[in-house]
Amino acid sequence: MHAALPYRLLNKFTIIISLIGVGVALVDSGFNLSNWLQQAFHLFYLVIIVLGFITTLGRYLRPKTRLTVNKVAVFDLLTSAAILVLLVLHFSDLFRSGLAGAVDGFVAIKFAVLVTFIREISDTNFTLNRAFLNPPQFFILSFLFVVFVGALLLMMPNATTEPLTFVDALFTATSAVCVTGLIVVDTATRFTPLGQVILMGLIQIGGLGILTFVTYFSYFFKGGVSYETQLSISEMTYSPRMGDMVATLKSILYVTFGIEALAALLIYLSIYNLSGMDTSERLFFAVFHAVSAFCNAGFSTFSAGLYDEALRFNYPLQLIISTTFLFGGMGFVIVVNLLRYLRHRAQRILYRHDARYTYQPWLLNINSRITLITSGALLLIGLIGVMMFEYNGVLAEHTSFIGKLITGLFTAATPRTAGFNIADMDALAFPTIMLTIFLMWIGASPNSTGGGIKTSTFAIALLNTLSLARGQSKVEVFKREIAEISIRRAFSIMWLSLLVIGTGVTLISYDQPELDLIKVVFECFSAYSTVGLSLNLTADLSTFSKLVVAAIMFVGRVGMLTLFIALLKNRHERNYRYPTEEITIN
Repeated sequence: MHAALPYRLLNKFTIIISLIGVGVALVDSGFNLSNWLQQAFHLFYLVIIVLGFITTLGRYLRPKTRLTVNKVAVFDLLTSAAILVLLVLHFSDLFRSGLAGAVDGFVAIKFAVLVTFIREISDTNFTLNRAFLNPPQFFILSFLFVVFVGALLLMMPNATTEPLTFVDALFTATSAVCVTGLIVVDTATRFTPLGQVILMGLIQIGGLGILTFVTYFSYFFKGGVSYETQLSISEMTYSPRMGDMVATLKSILYVTFGIEALAALLIYLSIYNLSGMDTSERLFFAVFHAVSAFCNAGFSTFSAGLYDEALRFNYPLQLIISTTFLFGGMGFVIVVNLLRYLRHRAQRILYRHDARYTYQPWLLNINSRITLITSGALLLIGLIGVMMFEYNGVLAEHTSFIGKLITGLFTAATPRTAGFNIADMDALAFPTIMLTIFLMWIGASPNSTGGGIKTSTFAIALLNTLSLARGQSKVEVFKREIAEISIRRAFSIMWLSLLVIGTGVTLISYDQPELDLIKVVFECFSAYSTVGLSLNLTADLSTFSKLVVAAIMFVGRVGMLTLFIALLKNRHERNYRYPTEEITIN
């Protein structure tokens, strides 16, 4: 026990120093500093990296430590070798330049500092203290923390082409973390490549959540997650079985990065002949839009988004991006369940005589069935509506029927919280606007990167209404009875969403009575459902209205019901029940 004490102290010291190093690296990258200060920072980076080496070495040289070849040991070996090669190349470059080479742009050294911090903090025991913060409170505060830090990062001089006010930076950071896509400044012209990388990082963190990354790193390096942390995450994700939590988090990360990588490759191939962009710019465009699409963020590095003349008629690109954000909005658990089902079906076809691949009932669970059917029905309704209302409208510029069909499909799918637009939003017919508001309000599926009241909520409310109309006392579907708590939660989410949206419309209309009411309503629905579509109103909002919309985006991302749970004290169920009374409704 005493022998391990020096290592623990070294580990904690390295965490603190490397955390400071990450902050220094951000300041170094975001500000124009004097040469002597850059040289001092450079020396500080090297001290952190060497300290990380010593800590890693001490981890394996501790008494009673068995040297085994596992994934952590392989990771440490590969990262140590990569950093050694990096240092050799770096110092070789410095010596060739006579020790006068610029160091402020050496991104790899700063990245090595970040890797050191992640490695060391992941070796500590991560536990959510439920006595200090309950799961919803931790969830909300983690988002607030990322939004505030993101706003400060976006205000750095090297992140923008011209200074950004705090309100605009806060609005943009909130829109990115809440994966909304509403913008008050042009992403393409107001942000430098560094600023766009920061935006992409905020979108990825906001789409997956800090807890996903922290828990997975803790599991990867420590080999497990504490019982208290598993219980907290299960409560936040409404997981039915706590034992599946770690496996689910792993699947979420693998599916997310796998789909994003495939989408980036396909996007890159679809724009290979795009003029005015070199290879690196096309690669960044592909990666940025793959992350933005899967996370349902709607941000684009083009001023006009996908409505840009160079992209407007690129139908393969539209299909790739729409498929990507539909997968992201389907829900991580649903996607994993669907992939497992499809794999099983393929195995049954390929190995039909193998007893291991016989029929398995309920491999596609009830959540997946309800979500897929509801999503498919809403997509079909949206497509039919857009084709009817806009065939001679915004779709008229697409000469071929295939072009109209793909653009119509994209326009019907993007209100499901994606936020990309490939049509002039101001030119939409009024019925299309109303249909879009309806689709935005429903939004994506639960446990996804999208917002809205969610498809399952809408489906449960519809099923409950039908059961009441039929005189049934229970809600049944697919030979299963829907739990009463799910029905109660669904109706709470629905009326709370309308309360937040109505309050936002009232406040904005009071502050700016000159604004078109339908545009304000559209903006608030888009903000609450974290969609990002706008009838070109966002840039005209006052400072107060921007703050209102930012608050709506945040509430829509974390959920009003979650906020109530975080603020109100839990009351234990009593061991008795009062007499039941039926209330007159209509």
